[in-house]
Amino acid sequence: MSPETGETLELDVRRLEPPEPLERILDTLADMPRDARLRVVHRREPFPLYDLLRRLGYQWHTEGADEYFEILIWS
Repeated sequence: MSPETGETLELDVRRLEPPEPLERILDTLADMPRDARLRVVHRREPFPLYDLLRRLGYQWHTEGADEYFEILIWS
């Protein structure tokens, strides 16, 4: 699957304190349909998440901004 296909779920974790953003992202991915993708808005780049995504077989694309990061995750 490519990041351009399927339903996109939205998750904004900018106001959550660690480790809640990571937990919410992983919980959402566990319940997400296989053909969907997840768009996460985060206040910083979540480097610990990337290793977990790699091990779980997900792909991602991150775009940074001064105020927040957007991470698109798909399998």
